[in-house]
Amino acid sequence: MTFLTDSTFVLHFLFFIEKIEPFPTFIGIIELINERMWDMPYKPRTKHAELQILDSLNIRMTLSSKDRQHFFNLKRGYEGEVKFDALTEKLQCDCLVLNDLLLQTNNTLFQIDSLLITSKKAHMFEVKNHAGDYYYEADKFFKLPQYEILNPLHQLGRSESLLRQLFLKHRINLPIETSVIFINPEFTLYQAPLDKPIILPTQIKNYFSQLNSTPSKLDEKHKQLADKLCSLHIEESPYQQLPSYTYENLRKGMICAACDSFSTRIEGRKIICVDCGQKENLAAAVVRSVEEFKLLFPEKRITTTVIREWCSIVDSDKRIRKILDDNYTRKGDNRWTYFE
Repeated sequence: MTFLTDSTFVLHFLFFIEKIEPFPTFIGIIELINERMWDMPYKPRTKHAELQILDSLNIRMTLSSKDRQHFFNLKRGYEGEVKFDALTEKLQCDCLVLNDLLLQTNNTLFQIDSLLITSKKAHMFEVKNHAGDYYYEADKFFKLPQYEILNPLHQLGRSESLLRQLFLKHRINLPIETSVIFINPEFTLYQAPLDKPIILPTQIKNYFSQLNSTPSKLDEKHKQLADKLCSLHIEESPYQQLPSYTYENLRKGMICAACDSFSTRIEGRKIICVDCGQKENLAAAVVRSVEEFKLLFPEKRITTTVIREWCSIVDSDKRIRKILDDNYTRKGDNRWTYFE
């Protein structure tokens, strides 16, 4: 399944149903659309602001070894979750997929990588993207030769307990089944316990085949559960780990969208990367740079002068102003003009 924009989805869908029924009724179209929409990720995954900021800072400044390791851990985790999403999007069973939930119960925050709601169960997944050789011993996980890592089963158990409390609070009566899924094919776990909810890379295909073959028929109460959980979702964690930075200590320039290089130049209405040859519409590249600036400095105003300096290689105020006028709302007058 592909997650389409509204307009693209409607065009694809109308083309599809025309092949099934030359003159479908309006009610029939609505019913088919509703059925198709339930097949899509009910709550898609988005890249956290913390990861986006660290992604930008890693390019524009030198991170400390601690901050760089934190960034790489977040990035690796997100990449693993995206791989997992590619699997859930192919599911044909009647289910609702809610990705990346940050919830709170009894003043305690907990995070769920993915929750898959079927008619009989809520399947909760903790996704791990570890690579290399590991072993399990005495309720602990080690990376060979003997480096202990956090036990993902403990994290899973904590989240499961808190989700049960949340279900109880909102009178949700649906059994919860939990699993830690190791998504990276280069991961090996020696002495893997048979009595723990662990899905290894070689077991993933069979697991999803079984899930697909399990009878499931959703009704309105399942949609209400999904809506409730989405409404309780907290957009950003209050516990972000970001290094201190200022506008002055960040490297200015327009970054290539493909390879993150600063070696870019302008040719007409295009920006071209000298390193990889990527070409991008200049206006789109400026807007991308503005959005990056807004993410890094949400308290600063967007002005022509600031964005020209931020982009660096665009030396025309007139050109910058035109792009800002076309894509943002002008506020203020004359020298006090800014954009939102």
